[in-house]
Amino acid sequence: MKNRRHYKLLFTFLSSISLLLAEPPGKRNRPIEPVIKQLETYIQNGMEKTGVPGVAVAVVYRDKVVYLEGFGIRKAGSDKPVNDRTVFQLASLSKPIASTIIAALVGNHDVDWDDRIVDLDRGFELSDPNVTQHLTIRDLLSHRSGLPTSAGDALEDLGFSRPEILHQMRLIPLVGPFRHSYHYSNFGFTEGAIAASKKVGERWEDLAKKRLFKPLGMASTSYRYSDYKDTQNKAAIHVIVDGKAVARYHRDPDAEAPAGSASSSVRDLAQWLRLQLNDGRVDGQYIVAADALNETRSPQSQRGVDRNGKPLYYGLGWNIDHDAAGNLILGHSGAFFVGAGTTVKFSPSQQLGIVVLTNAMPTGLAEAAANTFFDLYNYGAPAQDWLTIFGNAFKEDIEAGNNATTDYSKLPSPSSPVPAKQLSAYVGTYSNSYYGQIEISEHRGALWMRFPDTGALYTLAHWDADTFTYRFEAEQGIGTRGVVFAFNGVPSVLVENLALEGNGVFVRNE
Repeated sequence: MKNRRHYKLLFTFLSSISLLLAEPPGKRNRPIEPVIKQLETYIQNGMEKTGVPGVAVAVVYRDKVVYLEGFGIRKAGSDKPVNDRTVFQLASLSKPIASTIIAALVGNHDVDWDDRIVDLDRGFELSDPNVTQHLTIRDLLSHRSGLPTSAGDALEDLGFSRPEILHQMRLIPLVGPFRHSYHYSNFGFTEGAIAASKKVGERWEDLAKKRLFKPLGMASTSYRYSDYKDTQNKAAIHVIVDGKAVARYHRDPDAEAPAGSASSSVRDLAQWLRLQLNDGRVDGQYIVAADALNETRSPQSQRGVDRNGKPLYYGLGWNIDHDAAGNLILGHSGAFFVGAGTTVKFSPSQQLGIVVLTNAMPTGLAEAAANTFFDLYNYGAPAQDWLTIFGNAFKEDIEAGNNATTDYSKLPSPSSPVPAKQLSAYVGTYSNSYYGQIEISEHRGALWMRFPDTGALYTLAHWDADTFTYRFEAEQGIGTRGVVFAFNGVPSVLVENLALEGNGVFVRNE
């Protein structure tokens, strides 16, 4: 089984390259105001270079929200400006928020990090019964269960619900030794949080509001896509086409809510950042117990090594790093490849943190702005051309995802294609143990594929012999993909892009 995206490698790289630098000379602990002015200029220039239409930024320093600002517009073609109350989809920035919520439960002795999933959610299983019996919340939130990075992602793209996707985890072979390998998994993380919410008898989305958002006054923050969708002041998501932002897609990530469905404004996230920088307190009131919060920042999984061979770690929803001076740096990025790029980065010892939200496919601008901000504060100047470094990394990853299976739109058409069979030969209902059923039908001289059997309908175009193609546009990649029929014994069909996660072969029901 292959990974749909190289998330593990990408986010290891994105969060570790600052460790490779020798500490530049210069005065440390500079006044924050001139740094913010330089940051504003950097973001404006970065938007011009990348085509990102809208950005929002929050900076917290010594328990004060010292900067809240929006740049650009919420949606291409609109004149509505981004401001500090504009709600963005956060993608995987949802993960450290989720671990904060679970830390609130742990601090209140409602849940323990080492509670076994089998005791909290008896219906959940992995393919290895021994792992199923010993799997804990800690294991899933630190990506060390052995589930592959891609687990469940294709099912989400196809419209399966969260319960359906989590049920199918039992069919996925594990790809690494339990507790001794790191594989960044959205639905593994999701199960860890959902299991915790089941123990206290609350839906995750309600629990998040009750334990974190409401106490912090984060009225614009939610794990429900419908809340984002219904918000008037929201940022649309965009892809960049020929340097221009296009609001082409919508992304409903409810199925992976704890791992990727949160939406929020920088005004709200500044309150969460204050809590992080003040050991779980805001305005003198404890929202999360300090020891439980600090546990989220402790190394749980080695996610790789830097170029000097030093280990890099993941905690419970956090990338754990150190800067060149040895300061602990905690951070996390979020990316929807169909339109969002976000990041958070903070230094507890310096009492300094930044959140950057963008409303376009990841261009590296969010991460570059955060790194440049810390460079400006610590050293007076950027240590690297972060926008080029991060931008190139994301471009390579997006290209790898789009090319993970053959994109027929990039191939020359067959010069003498073999004719297809009578279309009726392909018609039928086909089954796959992981993906369920697809229906192939004929209508007005063309083949159609409904996948899943109650979901979207795709037109199949003939390519050559028993090979057809269809256009698929989703988080797992955008392109024209192959659908290959076979008639050796029981008729079957291979949907090529689905073979990245399951075997992709559907057998016709006779």
